[in-house]
Amino acid sequence: MKKFTIKRWLVAAFAVIGLISCKKAFDLTPGTELDATLAYRNIYDADAAVMGIYGKFMGLADRYIILNELRGDLLQYTANADENLRQISNHTVSPDNPYANPRPFYELILNCNDVLKNFTIMRQNNTLKEAEFNQRYSDIACLRSFLYLQLGIHYGDQVRYITDPLEKVSSINDESRFPKVSFDALLDSLITFTDQIPFKDQYPVGTSLNINLDAYSTQKFFINKKSLLGDLHLWKGNYRKAATYYREVMETATNGPASELENSYTLYKLGWSTNANIYVTYSRPGDASSLVTTDGWRMLFETYDVRYNREWIWALQFDSKFSPENPLIKLFSPIGGSYLVKPSKTILDNWNSQQQRPAAVAGTANGLPYDARGLLSVRDIGGQPVVMKYLYNYINNVTNTPANIFNRNGRWFLYRQTHLHLRFAEAANREGYSRLAYGLFNSSIGAAFAAPAGVTDKTNFENTLAYPAPYNFDARNGEIPNYRAPWYRNIGIRQRANLQNYVLPPATDSITEVENGLINEGALENAFEGTRWADLLRVARRRRVSDPAFLADKIADKLRKDGVGDAAGVRTKLMDEKNWYLPFNLQ
Repeated sequence: MKKFTIKRWLVAAFAVIGLISCKKAFDLTPGTELDATLAYRNIYDADAAVMGIYGKFMGLADRYIILNELRGDLLQYTANADENLRQISNHTVSPDNPYANPRPFYELILNCNDVLKNFTIMRQNNTLKEAEFNQRYSDIACLRSFLYLQLGIHYGDQVRYITDPLEKVSSINDESRFPKVSFDALLDSLITFTDQIPFKDQYPVGTSLNINLDAYSTQKFFINKKSLLGDLHLWKGNYRKAATYYREVMETATNGPASELENSYTLYKLGWSTNANIYVTYSRPGDASSLVTTDGWRMLFETYDVRYNREWIWALQFDSKFSPENPLIKLFSPIGGSYLVKPSKTILDNWNSQQQRPAAVAGTANGLPYDARGLLSVRDIGGQPVVMKYLYNYINNVTNTPANIFNRNGRWFLYRQTHLHLRFAEAANREGYSRLAYGLFNSSIGAAFAAPAGVTDKTNFENTLAYPAPYNFDARNGEIPNYRAPWYRNIGIRQRANLQNYVLPPATDSITEVENGLINEGALENAFEGTRWADLLRVARRRRVSDPAFLADKIADKLRKDGVGDAAGVRTKLMDEKNWYLPFNLQ
């Protein structure tokens, strides 16, 4: 490509570049196209190209949620939805459905190809230093791999893998030049390429693309490369390699400076903290009316404080002052939006079927009979159930109305520590370390390997140090001898949510049952965050022979409970794995 198209709104979207440098980072010629010979002169132009790519990526937010959640079992369309959204949920997608059109993904992939090519030229011409090149090239390379993984998830064996710039997106339809590759072959190509990128960490502190802005770090704006690599290997079934990458992210702050000791015990470790409440809590134990909504777990989706920094690994910010406009308000909100999707009865029933831990108050032997994360994720507004995770920066938690209907700030949540722990646990479980996996999503590593009652010496307990890396954790917390091991504060996902442990059926295949628990916990904890279809599909591909109805049953259950579509027909359809994917029709 001789020209890299950057719409004006992409430039406006990220005033952060202006804060990165006082230089005119976007010294562009008039028009909507940027001549490549002028666009890649120095590091500021390289930064502008990176931010332009992410600006266009933000335009995929609503499509990402629709494809990854509405195709699954947790999200359903409303009466306001058009036929295209109904087809997505009902698995009756026609080839001309715009949500099935892969063009938006490929347009961005081709832009990535162009940027990668020009970064290589800049390095050859010494206009980018080696370290500067490595960081920016690896970032855009990983974002491209993420986009290709999305294509594989939704189109299966129909994807064309293209790494060179093309003049026209329509050229992709030329199968003589770009033959289809199987999903497995695509994963092989992505792993081979992405494993070899020259830089796998986040942008270092002090570099021009890692600054603190409005109480949050721009570091979380960019894809986490090791998490992506873990995901690629998890999809391929390379479980130990996947877990190794995940573990590196989990250990991001381990052995940090003494001034950040709190962070070293909590960052990405799902650990309790003395300076940040990230739990489901009640001001009066056992009193349902005292559920804390101004602090704790709900605030993970609103604040930019220490809770945000410790929870989120990848999240993008929408700001009303800049383009692109936040599309998630239109998708989810009944006020100032179109209210096109809502929670399914399946997820509401799931939350309501959980059991909280016994309340620490006299006269209440049992905990409350539901998962309060449902109340913190969904709210009734005007008699309608509304997904709130994307709306807490728009709709006031107390009044249920926007403070300013024109202030449409918000975030696109892509990856957080619970995703990380569940996927690490998935890999560990498949490697045979089911007890460790169980501890991670229930009551902690320490609890899963606790000492027997009355034993005070924790030396040989509360750890998995006998396991091979990356499954060797030290969560010891004892007094004689004294232990405060790096993972001693880990509390597990269900304990953080104030829930009793997941009950494993007796005398069953522990790997399968723990995996069922992990998938269920992913629904309860991460509902509507864009991971559901991928999680279901990954397990369905793994269980093609042992449990061929895994995916079909879950989708049919949603349709049946919501009283839409042809539940029985869809179940029969999804028993054939070729129907797990969308029609590939590049329009």
